[in-house]
Amino acid sequence: MALPQIDSYRLPREEDLPANRAPWIPDPERAVLLIHDMQHYFLRGYDPAGQPLAPVVANIAALRGACRDAGIPTVYTAKPGGMDPDRRGLERDFWGPGMAAVPEQTAIAAPLAPGGDDTLVTKWRYSAFVQTDLAERMRRSGRDQIIVTGVYAHIGCLLTAADAFMRDIEPFVVADAMADFSAEDHMFAVRYAARRCAVAMTSAAVLTAIAGAVPAASGSG
Repeated sequence: MALPQIDSYRLPREEDLPANRAPWIPDPERAVLLIHDMQHYFLRGYDPAGQPLAPVVANIAALRGACRDAGIPTVYTAKPGGMDPDRRGLERDFWGPGMAAVPEQTAIAAPLAPGGDDTLVTKWRYSAFVQTDLAERMRRSGRDQIIVTGVYAHIGCLLTAADAFMRDIEPFVVADAMADFSAEDHMFAVRYAARRCAVAMTSAAVLTAIAGAVPAASGSG
């Protein structure tokens, strides 16, 4: 039931992505950036200096910077350590008791640590929307798009995107700003998302979309 040790694999490139069914484009006036579960506990199976984790962290950091500049809020999810078995629920049967309540496991990777204006959501299940107030926060701020990054692509990232879709929130999965157990699991998530519930993009494409929208959104030009 322990998390696996993860072999190196190449992240998807633009040419690897499936065709998207939905025509959505990230909009700085509507979007939220989600940095999903980038805690030490979930990252310890990767080589921190190798593929896929090092470029994923770099791509998330670039997205976070661009989103802050464009006025797009950043939301982090993090699971608590030392979870009571009843609170852990059925995830215990698949993954065991979860992380311990120590910073070495619960803390978010330092290059991506939240800032003062960011939101941290305590997460209890695969989807970031289940048993949290994330949907309500987004409604209150008039946001109905979510840009999904983090780990793991075929578990929490995909289920969060699918849950957003079912709440009429437009999800974007950033294929090279997520990491997974394997290239196969990773591409399964990207393909499913593009075909059934989300728009799959590279981080470069998201950055281009944000940059192209900012002058119109700010009224400059």
